[in-house]
Amino acid sequence: MKTESIELIIQKQQRFFKKGLTLSPSFRIQALKKLYHAIKTHKQEIYAVLQADLGKSHCESYMSEISILAEEIRHMICHIPFYAAAKSVPTPLSQFPGKSYIQPAPYGTVLIMSPWNYPILLTLSPLVDALAAGNTAIIKPSAYAPHTAALLKKLIQSCFPPGYVSVIIGGREENKTLLEQKFDYIFFTGSQSVGKEVLKQAAVHLTPVTLELGGKSPCIVDKTANLKLAAKRIVFGKFLNCGQTCVAPDYIYCHTSIRNALIKEIKREILRQYGENPLKNPNYGRIINKKHFDRLSALLSPEKIVFGGHTKETTLQIEPSVLTSVSWNDAIMQEEIFGPLLPVLTFSTYKEMIEQMNTLPHPLAFYVFTKNKVWANHLMKNCAFGGGCINDTLIHLATPYMGFGGVGASGMGAYHGKAGFDTFSHQKSIVDKKTWLDLPIRYQPYNVLTEKILHLLFHL
Repeated sequence: MKTESIELIIQKQQRFFKKGLTLSPSFRIQALKKLYHAIKTHKQEIYAVLQADLGKSHCESYMSEISILAEEIRHMICHIPFYAAAKSVPTPLSQFPGKSYIQPAPYGTVLIMSPWNYPILLTLSPLVDALAAGNTAIIKPSAYAPHTAALLKKLIQSCFPPGYVSVIIGGREENKTLLEQKFDYIFFTGSQSVGKEVLKQAAVHLTPVTLELGGKSPCIVDKTANLKLAAKRIVFGKFLNCGQTCVAPDYIYCHTSIRNALIKEIKREILRQYGENPLKNPNYGRIINKKHFDRLSALLSPEKIVFGGHTKETTLQIEPSVLTSVSWNDAIMQEEIFGPLLPVLTFSTYKEMIEQMNTLPHPLAFYVFTKNKVWANHLMKNCAFGGGCINDTLIHLATPYMGFGGVGASGMGAYHGKAGFDTFSHQKSIVDKKTWLDLPIRYQPYNVLTEKILHLLFHL
């Protein structure tokens, strides 16, 4: 799309926002109801495009994208009147008589740049939060999932005028052009390298940004853990969407005494969930493109594979694979894997483990499998990460009742539910000062009595 066309769409959205229609909670609720109906109407098409782009089964598409999105919409429809209402706060005695309150207000026109791995959920979920907060939005889906991007454009056009919500299709040129424009807010989900560029471009216009990035999310398993259950939940979390999940357990860090037993249970679970030949399992997806397939294949060191390892270039598939004898210096530990490769590293003491964790960049997710509640809580309090689970994986993001986001290298800002509404809202602080009394203490000329009264008021 040409730069002039993108600029025209932004101008349309700015004019639409200035009309004030989106300030009404009822307008926002009706918009979300339209979106909900469109998703329901186009459900079979959503299944088809996710199958075409990522090889996702209907069940996985519904479970990991549609159902979570639907819950977010229902939550916002129910809570918009409360979230959008002014909240009274105490007023200091020095400002008597008056009333203080906080009024959430939409930023204006926002840009949402979404990734390819969950192209429906990670595009429309931030859109739901942005519309709930009263903004207009321009959506830029990933070019790596072209079938889904085309459907998103069709779906959005069926719901909203372009001055309210628009979808821009394209690749790097369109991304570059969009980032050169002045938006009121930018919401980006993707890699750290692109996130840095987004932040750099946003700084030119002093545009606030939310970055949902990734990182190497650890999965710690101690010697007290229920290994059978841990293996089941780790295999689910790691190999869902072929490991192409930003909060997937990137690697296992387990106590050396239970490594072999844990690997045995993981092998058993892979066979149970995916069968003897996962590459022929119709419910097992594929890698998004040849570039990522080649990158992942290069990380498969044959001498370290203890399970899986087979690949199929014609279908861009890689088996769920487990690797051992992995060191922190290996290539597979230098970047987020983002694929169905599961390295297993070990620790001997809890001190060693926590020291190692604290030397690494802050991950997006953090998982601990243990029966020791004291130790689990200690890790949750003393390690920095975006969000996580004790004795499970992934599920912390599938709720509108907690914010989801990263910290440090894994991102900034959060969304989902109230956190998402707040992300796309500016919180106006307002004092409504009454006119029936005007205390003279703040006005000049000042004197000794003024100073004494001030000291009595503030006790300092």
